[in-house]
Amino acid sequence: MNLFRLLTIAVLWSCVSIQPTLANNIPTVFVSILPQKYFVQQIAKERLNIQVMVKPGASPATYEPSPSQMKALSISKLYFSIGVPFESKWLPKISALYPTLKITPTDQGIKKIPIHDHDHENDNKGHHYIPDPHIWLSPPLVKIQIAQIFLSLKEIDPDNQQFYETNYRSFLSKIEKLNNELHNMFIYCKHKSFMVFHPSWGYFAQSYGLQQIPIEIEGKDVKPWQLKELITQAKKNNIRVIFAQPQFSSKSANLIAREIGGQVFFIDPLALDWENNLRNVALKIRNN
Repeated sequence: MNLFRLLTIAVLWSCVSIQPTLANNIPTVFVSILPQKYFVQQIAKERLNIQVMVKPGASPATYEPSPSQMKALSISKLYFSIGVPFESKWLPKISALYPTLKITPTDQGIKKIPIHDHDHENDNKGHHYIPDPHIWLSPPLVKIQIAQIFLSLKEIDPDNQQFYETNYRSFLSKIEKLNNELHNMFIYCKHKSFMVFHPSWGYFAQSYGLQQIPIEIEGKDVKPWQLKELITQAKKNNIRVIFAQPQFSSKSANLIAREIGGQVFFIDPLALDWENNLRNVALKIRNN
């Protein structure tokens, strides 16, 4: 959808009543992915109508906003970005359409690592640096993200600054408690390696001294010789569980699991219940 078409749609929307969306005078804010909704809810509670751009089951790499979402953006006060791929295409268009919409990059101040590459000797050509966007899967990095959320909320709603600050500090404590819990879970863990289809868990692995072994890189099909090396690597590291996620095919994961006499477990990096999701994924990784 080009900018001219978007501008045309915006003009048409300006003629449409938006009163139902403004019911109860609850401000609307947007986030890119479901875990961000959890973060904003912890600070704002019921004071905001939080809309999520990427719907469950969709990919943040290729998502395109629906017309109804573009309409809702026209009355939104804030957009909390996080650095997922679709934003690079769509946020400039959204900014051009709605110049009064404040866009807060919650990944500001975070040094991103390259998305994990294969450790195959014969596969070291043609890859380029791609920053890993999955910063919401590391509790220490989430503390940075929620600081950006808090600062923006108190800026647009200074009358409720104390309310937001109280909730922000409470959420910080919860994150620190979870972080300590996960550290203790892995500190004496013998098996530090885990195999995943898509390399979503690099920051999580980095935070707790683990090694993520990805099957798929940069959306490319896995070659037969790569599968052979991954099977060897899984056996070497005594891996019996291959982790897949709902947004991607599990074909290669099933093949490797069959060869090592293991099984495939699904874990979702985009689950809404962020805290319990990380805790459950950690348990699965520790026990694999």
